[in-house]
Amino acid sequence: MTYIVTARKWRPTTFEDVVGQAHVSATLKNAIQQNRLGHAYIFSGPRGVGKTTIARILARVLNCAQPVNGDPCNQCESCLEISGGRNVDVFEIDGATNRGVEEIRNLREAVRYAPAKSKYKVYIIDEVHMLTKEAFNALLKTLEEPPSHVIFIFATTEVHKVPATILSRCQRFDFRRIAINDIIERLRFISKEENITIDDDALLYIAKKGDGSMRDAQSIFDQVVAFSGTTVTADQVIETLNIVDQELYFEVTGILRARDTKRGLLLVAQIVDKGYDMREFLSGLAEHIRNLLTVTTTGSSDLIETSAEYRSRYSEEAGHFSDVDLIRYLRAILELHKDLRWSQQPRLRLESGIIELINMEKTADIQTLVTRLDELKKNSPDNTNIPIMGSATAGWKKPPEEVRENTPIKYSAPQPAVKTITAEEAFARWDEFVGAVRTARINLGSVLSQSKLVDVKNGCVQLSCENDFQLNTLRRSKEYLGEISKRVFGTAAPFEIKMNEGQKKSNGEEKKEHPVIEALRRELGAEPM
Repeated sequence: MTYIVTARKWRPTTFEDVVGQAHVSATLKNAIQQNRLGHAYIFSGPRGVGKTTIARILARVLNCAQPVNGDPCNQCESCLEISGGRNVDVFEIDGATNRGVEEIRNLREAVRYAPAKSKYKVYIIDEVHMLTKEAFNALLKTLEEPPSHVIFIFATTEVHKVPATILSRCQRFDFRRIAINDIIERLRFISKEENITIDDDALLYIAKKGDGSMRDAQSIFDQVVAFSGTTVTADQVIETLNIVDQELYFEVTGILRARDTKRGLLLVAQIVDKGYDMREFLSGLAEHIRNLLTVTTTGSSDLIETSAEYRSRYSEEAGHFSDVDLIRYLRAILELHKDLRWSQQPRLRLESGIIELINMEKTADIQTLVTRLDELKKNSPDNTNIPIMGSATAGWKKPPEEVRENTPIKYSAPQPAVKTITAEEAFARWDEFVGAVRTARINLGSVLSQSKLVDVKNGCVQLSCENDFQLNTLRRSKEYLGEISKRVFGTAAPFEIKMNEGQKKSNGEEKKEHPVIEALRRELGAEPM
């Protein structure tokens, strides 16, 4: 017999068999039993969650000779023909390849005619969002008032690309990602029917790899069985799919607790040697930290999608971390995951990121700090005053008793001395400053060397220029000049740049500008290019 893949062989044939979409199945069954059918439906949701499957079940039950409680009998001639793709009144159209206006015009012509042998003509258009704008416009009138013998069923993974005019004419059903436990139960049922022995951890790995898609999980299941045979273990699944072992993530948190940089670098080498995808490793590490955070915040491991053995390990491991530290770890890992996508040297970026995580200081909560301060105060010699660096009470002295009774207490924080540049220092080290600017930005350094240091008043460096180009260039770079002055003089000095007074005057008179230019300077702050 010809081999049939699991996703096709075990495709649901009734609404009851569909996993994870009970809200859709129940609504459609009730509509059929109450004879309240719509003329158009749109099924939206992720890939592999049952959109086309339910569309086919709906097409069968609408034309079934002997429906059973809203489900098709799957035994009559109509059901068998639809299941085999031979029914002339049920059309499955790929919206990606039949997306033009001509195809939709042909469809409009075809819907006028009554079904050949069935009760309804059913048009299932998959990936309907791929239709062109013109095709959607051509479909509008027919979709709004179709013949009574026509039912439209649209399926799409990107419903936001479907025009609102189309959506308003359809009953919309949003399909959900299938829960991991539901996927595991379905795969366990299939394994039993196929006489395949598979352990729970292996099913968990396959279900998580499926990422909410039943079809993806079933395809992975076929791949694993092809590798392992009729007996499948978790280790074989890990080897087949090259999944990062869960133990590796517990090793990472052990390294973080021990603050062992050497082990961190050896861990990265192990990841590279085994051929693990680095971004996939970071995704798994983020989930691992999330699991620990779940335990620390809820006090329970029930929300973690893993085996009972690992749930107990998470409960034990979470006791070594605070929720604040776990949040900081999680943020750093997500940022590292984003950086790794564009990094030219991913291994180097991963190594530096792991080292940063290892050396990240732990966060002390406020209550702990207050408790420590109270202990210091109790143990101080005079039990009167504990100066705190950087606080409003730093340097406060306890006044005598008679003064405390009649005088309000005032707090004064010592103000740090702010270094300012003196004129002598500026003139003495001006060449050094110009050289530092020229080294970083050669063009700006050349312009600066042509200007003149006039004076330094109250820490503000005053410069004079010979022309507008120098003036505008230096004014635009005042913030950068302040950064260089911090490097050279030890403080970020403000700069005042003016035109040389001798250049402003021509033949003893002030050079006048056009009134429009003066207005632009005055009102809008314009400067010549």
